[in-house]
Amino acid sequence: MTPGTGPVGPAELLAAWESGLALGAADRSLLLHRAARPGTGTDALLSVPVGEREADLFALRRSLFGELMQVRIECGTCDEAMEFDLDAGALGARGTVPDRPLRVAEDGWVVEFRLPTVADLAAAGATGGAGGSPGSPSGARRRLLTGCTLRALRDGEPVAAEHLAELLPERVEQLIAEKAAEADPTAEVTLNVVCPECGAATVAELDISFYLWTELDNWARDLLLDVHLLATAYGWSEPEILALSPLRRRYYLELCTDA
Repeated sequence: MTPGTGPVGPAELLAAWESGLALGAADRSLLLHRAARPGTGTDALLSVPVGEREADLFALRRSLFGELMQVRIECGTCDEAMEFDLDAGALGARGTVPDRPLRVAEDGWVVEFRLPTVADLAAAGATGGAGGSPGSPSGARRRLLTGCTLRALRDGEPVAAEHLAELLPERVEQLIAEKAAEADPTAEVTLNVVCPECGAATVAELDISFYLWTELDNWARDLLLDVHLLATAYGWSEPEILALSPLRRRYYLELCTDA
């Protein structure tokens, strides 16, 4: 697996990979996002809508490893392994961020809210809240709702955002989730795959941050092996080897094998 021409070179990517080995998922996502937007400050990266961050990571993935993504999913019914290719460009298409708050009116409720940012997502996953355990999907969803609500009315009366988790009807909560997904479709890429063996459909979320980190990890370990082999054969330093193009490194490795 050989990266193409991206915003960062092999030495910088290796340094990012080394830094990410000891990090958790959220910090790795931030690390990858920083690689996608070199020179951008942490506060700026955390303040973008989640879908914009995901689009940046899809773009980074395309620049490093190409358009096609190989995906493997197990059927939820018969456990059959299903492998197929996806187009990273189509999945990571950028949407237009709304320039005004989103609004849902249903069953006497009016809720105005903004799209969740990366910081909102991290906060929702790190703290507890009403309506679910700290790590549960429903709990995280309600914490996002609380953090992103700008104004809420029930029968014309204001409702504090911190009370929405216990008061908001499930139907209104679902409409808010649908409205947010419509406005920021790249925030959550969901695959619906039909099993060729049993015909059952399996729904799975494609986590581009996890996918890209896995690819980067495999690439880095392969590259370090190449460095080891070429340094042993020619006495070159790591910077000298990384300065070679992938094609030239491969030719030198073939020469080592033939020798």
